[in-house]
Amino acid sequence: MAKYVIDGGVPLKGEVEIYGAKNAAFKLMIASLLSDQTSRLENVSYVRDSIVVKQMIESLGGKAQFPGNHVVESSGQGLEKNSLESRFGSSSRAATLLLPVLLHRFKKARVPLPGGDKIGERPLDRHFEALKSLGAEIFVENGFIEASAESLIGTEFTFAKNTHTGTEMMLLAGCLASGKTTIRNAAAEPEVDDLISLLNKMGAQASRTEPRTIEVVGSENLRGANHQVMFDRNEAVTFACFALGTRGDVTIKNAQKETLGAFLEKIDEAGGAWEEVESGIRVFYKSVLNATQVQTAPYPGFMTDWQAIWATLMTQAKGVSTIHETVFENRFTYVPLLEKFGADIRRLSLEISEPEKIYNFNWSPESQASFHAAAISGPTKLYPAKAEVNDIRSGATLCLAALIAPGQSEVSNIELLERGYENLEGRLTGLGARIGKGE
Repeated sequence: MAKYVIDGGVPLKGEVEIYGAKNAAFKLMIASLLSDQTSRLENVSYVRDSIVVKQMIESLGGKAQFPGNHVVESSGQGLEKNSLESRFGSSSRAATLLLPVLLHRFKKARVPLPGGDKIGERPLDRHFEALKSLGAEIFVENGFIEASAESLIGTEFTFAKNTHTGTEMMLLAGCLASGKTTIRNAAAEPEVDDLISLLNKMGAQASRTEPRTIEVVGSENLRGANHQVMFDRNEAVTFACFALGTRGDVTIKNAQKETLGAFLEKIDEAGGAWEEVESGIRVFYKSVLNATQVQTAPYPGFMTDWQAIWATLMTQAKGVSTIHETVFENRFTYVPLLEKFGADIRRLSLEISEPEKIYNFNWSPESQASFHAAAISGPTKLYPAKAEVNDIRSGATLCLAALIAPGQSEVSNIELLERGYENLEGRLTGLGARIGKGE
């Protein structure tokens, strides 16, 4: 396992550039397969998720190239297989988005369950119901999802709960289906709008007709297009927390206020400082931070991906902060890792009278036994520690703890972290961090 060796206690200062959104880019690569003509995607982060999707496309016979300068050129030309190898199931959660593409092309599709997910923990059932409403037959067997449809037919479908990927799957399916598809309770995330933008450039007819409603009129065929991927709001939040946690001053180039509203509100509430500048957003430490209360929610709420690193920042805030996670069922596995650094944080089991109305995941009686909230007391002095990354966001979280703690820390298994952050070590070094890489 590769690791970062971080000598913390240094305020980060300077300007850092963020890249294209990981959670948009690899999905746009998959969307490009709906045409035999080449699409050129600019501002694509060279991260593991993008690389794995490139390998997926090539394994199916399609085209995907990285000619350089954060550009991907991809198309469905040459696609010859309707079945994705099982090895891709453990390396990416992108596999399910190939289902509508392969159904359009071959009328049959077979992809591995992503990441070995249990359907009850990751609500893939919502994705399946969406495809079934368009006329697909789906069943799961031996770790694979198998789907078939002579043709996909436009429909009206309402998601029971918000699903970002499910909405994107319906968009990919509906843009070449016959007739009109209406998606209700559709995800409002800007990454979904980025996908709509690319599809329309390719010749699709998709639009938001009212809040959380998307209409797609099926097209005969699609063409290649040029598109710049939106900038990564998760990266913007990461570097903002790095700046505040180290009592620094960082200008985040390309950060976009419009996609960060709920986060910037919490910076204001905590007593941090930020301002729009010509190149992006400047975030800087002004005075002692105050405790905050956060409840995660689908866009435009406080994003679930932000809560772990926010919890680390709140170890430096005065008072008791709380985080209530409502989007995913098990998002506090980072707590024991932060405790290694000396964080005063405890998980909470809340009594909720109508949990089905509060939580976006599939609630069950067993869910009550899990922790869906945490309390963080501060300000707390953090100490150097050794910890192992267990997912992308916990990786950024541990890096922040190591940057705050004076002395040398080690953050290992950074391969997971590099799934979502390109050249994080180099960009941190550019801000004055004392960080190196080892084995």
